[in-house]
Amino acid sequence: MKPLKLNLKRDEKLEVVWDEGQVSVFSLPYLRSKCPCATCKEIRAEQGLKKKTSLTILQGNFDRPLRVESAEMVGNYALRIDWSDQHSSGIYSFDYLAELAANQERKI
Repeated sequence: MKPLKLNLKRDEKLEVVWDEGQVSVFSLPYLRSKCPCATCKEIRAEQGLKKKTSLTILQGNFDRPLRVESAEMVGNYALRIDWSDQHSSGIYSFDYLAELAANQERKI
């Protein structure tokens, strides 16, 4: 699946309209908790070994509500997001977003 349209509401959600007609909506806390960077993956792996939970606490500056400060396309394959908690190393490939969308659908 490839996105036809990305609609980012900086303090709420990311909506993706896919070329196959589906629409995926990701809350910002969910996207931040699923950051694909190496550091965040390692933290999730460590937390997964300690306990099974859907809540993931990642490193960051949480002195204010989570929001997107900026976002930019990376080539024709991904979206990089700068978060209000000073984290900006995650590059969300469209394949990864499609995987997250499929995982959300399975849980419904």
